[in-house]
Amino acid sequence: MQRRHFLATAAASTAAAVLLPGCDRAPRALEGGFTGIDMARGHQLRDLLKTGTLPAPSVVRRAQVIIAGGGVAGLAAARSLRLAGVEDFAMLELEDGAGGNSRGGAVSGIACPLGAHYLPVPGDDAREVQDLLEELGLRRRVAGRWQYDERHLCHSPQERLFFDGEWQEGLLPVHGVGEATLAQYRRFAQAVEREAKAARFAMPALKLLGPKKPLAPAHQALDAMTFSVWLAQEGLDDEHLLWYLNYCCRDDYGAGVARVSAWAGIHYFASRHGFHAPGEAVDEARESVLTWPEGNGWITQRLAEPLANTVNGGGQLRTATSVLRITETRHGVEVDAFNHATDSVERWQAPRCVVALPVFVAARVVHNPPAFLTGAAQRLQAAPWLVANIHIDSPLTDRPGAAPAWDNVLYADPTAGGLGYVNAGHQRLDTGAALAGPTVLTYYQALGDVQGGRQQLATQPWQPWAEAALATLTVPHPDLRQRATRVDITRYGHAMAIPVPGMQGFLSQIGLQRLSGKRKKLSNGEQSPWIPTPTTARLAFAHSDWSGYSVFEEAFTRGHGAGLVAAG
Repeated sequence: MQRRHFLATAAASTAAAVLLPGCDRAPRALEGGFTGIDMARGHQLRDLLKTGTLPAPSVVRRAQVIIAGGGVAGLAAARSLRLAGVEDFAMLELEDGAGGNSRGGAVSGIACPLGAHYLPVPGDDAREVQDLLEELGLRRRVAGRWQYDERHLCHSPQERLFFDGEWQEGLLPVHGVGEATLAQYRRFAQAVEREAKAARFAMPALKLLGPKKPLAPAHQALDAMTFSVWLAQEGLDDEHLLWYLNYCCRDDYGAGVARVSAWAGIHYFASRHGFHAPGEAVDEARESVLTWPEGNGWITQRLAEPLANTVNGGGQLRTATSVLRITETRHGVEVDAFNHATDSVERWQAPRCVVALPVFVAARVVHNPPAFLTGAAQRLQAAPWLVANIHIDSPLTDRPGAAPAWDNVLYADPTAGGLGYVNAGHQRLDTGAALAGPTVLTYYQALGDVQGGRQQLATQPWQPWAEAALATLTVPHPDLRQRATRVDITRYGHAMAIPVPGMQGFLSQIGLQRLSGKRKKLSNGEQSPWIPTPTTARLAFAHSDWSGYSVFEEAFTRGHGAGLVAAG
């Protein structure tokens, strides 16, 4: 903690030094482009599937298990297969690298996230994630207590909000608000605590399921309405509270309180650290987050590294490979996949397959899909998402108030979808260089509530997106356009599932189809229980979509469980 306080002091003193005259040079020609996700490749797959006739395979390959999809769930399945002693598997991934929404990248040599940028310190419900962090050296037991590596916890100051023309610490609007607003903050905190006592929330949510444990009645009631309806019933209508809750929902779910269920709105707080009104005690350890310059790409890169082992003459991870069709046969599974490097179709045969694909993709490629898959695909709604990585060559002019932080949010019109930015340089150990030298600002925009957002992502060139991000951030940083040298845009047409009303009730029943009390001893000493996993005779489905919302803990735990099912 002493080191983190030192970082906060250094940041504050350096912040004063960067309050320089802002517009001392003309805007330069902006470089940039689309990066990270090959949207055209995904559309090529969609169009090929629409034809109904697939090219004949040019080669047949075999493995013990096929993993379709290399996101967090697929990588978790690969890890659990290896821990269970299964090395003969192949992972087929459409993009040029694994990681899904948790990829990392770099702009002008500076690492930055292309998607998810942090992982909250997991609670005991997420034991599989805890085991992973211990394996990666991020947590260890000291004097009987678990401690996390301070270098990987988010440095102070962690977050700030640009509100009413200046920066304030924290993301809940507090400066200059009236007593009526503060009273509503306290009432909402009490309501979250009340709902958490009525029925327990957990992260991941699937840990609450079991053969005799369907969705609790209190959760069913919350799942039946939107968060905005529940808030209205509670008499919670303060504009500052509603702005903050809209921000939280768009941040985790891609859409605001009028779209997501009340269950999702309460779950955001109750499954982790609750909601704290100003002046209430805060457990800093519970609210800590792990982060890296490249975001959660730090984790997915390490999950992917062991997959370079050779199997049948090639690596276990097969990138630039689009899954076209998954067919269960009498003796196993056949997976036809298009290899973009060779422009040819390959057929993979295996006794089992982990389908770690988004639900809407899985419903298209699984031949004769089970009813629970088609039902989920019909109900799930996905939010488009945009990430703009902005390289700046020197410090920005900063408006008055709180010192520069890792997470910087703007109090703005929620319908625009802008979520602010994180500073890729914030985690550098050399705080002077982090604040005085070039860095990358990673700006996020959730488009789930923007009409035609997905179509706009697919058709607009990169420049309008870059200029819109710069214009938004110019409000707190008037010289941003002069300092910016390059903007790389990453597009996600289907970034995350939106937990709309009724979704949890439907998905919780799917999770009950296969659950065993058996425990499997893994090579690292884990005693891992079988996890509720949607399955058929030879397919195990794993993706955060099956939880109805997209966070690392859900994707990883579901992938881990599906890998154990496939291991047999």
